[in-house]
Amino acid sequence: MSDEGRLIGGRYRLTEQIGRGGMGTVWRVQDEVLGRQVALKRLHSQPQLSDADLATLYERMRREARSAACIVHPNVVVVHDVVDDSGQPCIVMEYVPAVTLGDLLKEKGTLPPEEAARIGLGMVAALRAAHAAGVLHRDVKPGNVMLGAEGRVVLTDFGIAMTADASTLTKTGETVGSLPYMAPERIRGQKPGPASDLWALGATLYQAVEGRPPFHRDTAMEVAYAIAVDPLEPVKRAGPLAPLIESLLLKDPDQRPSAELTEQALRAARSGGSTEVLLQAAPAQTAGPVRPDEGPERRRGRKKRRVVLTAVVAVAAAAAAVTGAIHATSDRDTDAGKSRPSTAPSYTPPPVPKGFHKVTEKKFDASFPVPDGWKVIDRTSDSVTYGDKSRRVGITLGMVHPAGSHPVAHFKDIEANTKKNYSVYRRLRMQKTTFREQPAAIWEFTVQGRARTYRAIDLGFGRAGGREYDLYLSAPNAQWDTHRPVFDTFRDGFAVTDH
Repeated sequence: MSDEGRLIGGRYRLTEQIGRGGMGTVWRVQDEVLGRQVALKRLHSQPQLSDADLATLYERMRREARSAACIVHPNVVVVHDVVDDSGQPCIVMEYVPAVTLGDLLKEKGTLPPEEAARIGLGMVAALRAAHAAGVLHRDVKPGNVMLGAEGRVVLTDFGIAMTADASTLTKTGETVGSLPYMAPERIRGQKPGPASDLWALGATLYQAVEGRPPFHRDTAMEVAYAIAVDPLEPVKRAGPLAPLIESLLLKDPDQRPSAELTEQALRAARSGGSTEVLLQAAPAQTAGPVRPDEGPERRRGRKKRRVVLTAVVAVAAAAAAVTGAIHATSDRDTDAGKSRPSTAPSYTPPPVPKGFHKVTEKKFDASFPVPDGWKVIDRTSDSVTYGDKSRRVGITLGMVHPAGSHPVAHFKDIEANTKKNYSVYRRLRMQKTTFREQPAAIWEFTVQGRARTYRAIDLGFGRAGGREYDLYLSAPNAQWDTHRPVFDTFRDGFAVTDH
């Protein structure tokens, strides 16, 4: 029997079904108390769920109402009421006669960059308001962007939104959201933040101009792996939006532009202006490595067995998200607490020269000299980078454990990724050598950044199955002679502190 005409909550009469998804339906309804049209979101019957799961589902819906209700902004759908319908909560909200961005893209395929920028401005305004209220959306995608009359853009469906101080409503390890728009840190099971919503905005803009999500693959498993590991396929139709989209889709959340900077870039792109200079001049949200458009980011190869295994587990978990059962793992160091085999014989470094100071990295069982004034600008599970104030010059200590067959094989893996990510790459040398009685390789190369050419040198050493240490320096090519001696001091002063 049709529900049309039925009265809910004593005042809302169902008039027309205007949307339907896997979990529920959205109706246009008549508010018979105030005499206005509103929208009502109502869940489907869920007989397959346990009482506990139903309680969780209903609480999520109530949370959606609370999350949206605390955000007062023209680009966020207005929530009016929550009513009970035979034990099920229903959300009463503003009725926005509109199509979704997802439906529009199904019809048109792509949008001009300037129109995508206009829509993006409405989205980022909504996200800025949400984040200011302490709310993360966590499901930004084309299907949740309403395009209304007179150019209005409305972000809707805060069904899996999360406030900063709210307790989780997911089981341990469970992840919710739409996989193609899920940020890499969420794929890895890490805690999302505002930057995760901005990644999803970038993925939505990518689809708007390219006609597909940024990491489209044939299976959910491949999508998740691509998001977590693969480099972004360059945009071809984004025009002035290209630098912004590429920045929003960086793997490291700390390196994505802030919502404020994103809004500035979208305004520039909407008018046809360049966003490249704006993004290059702005600092990262927090301390982090030199941006890929400013200097050669060291992209490590896939010889790191632990990291690869972790990624595979996370990928499998994300694939399960499509079938409704995600169990993502966190990127834990599975070798913690275990003894590590030595890769270098005992060595006594020379005194630290003037202008340098010694640092000790306990996680890597190593110490080395660093120029005075240089600070940590990036730290990951397997590397640490110290850089100067310009963030264009830096030294990186990396470690691979267990090491592969030979460092030169590792470098060739990294080189393959480097070629994919820079339009101009030139190998200066890559050769086998030895270093402190260990198998070693030395690799030098240049790449063309957006503003300047960079040069880098990388020394890797260690035996198969043990630890491989990689000592790396990058700097603008025009200043190479000035900074090259830093590498020699770094190399000569490097010492393993604990076996």
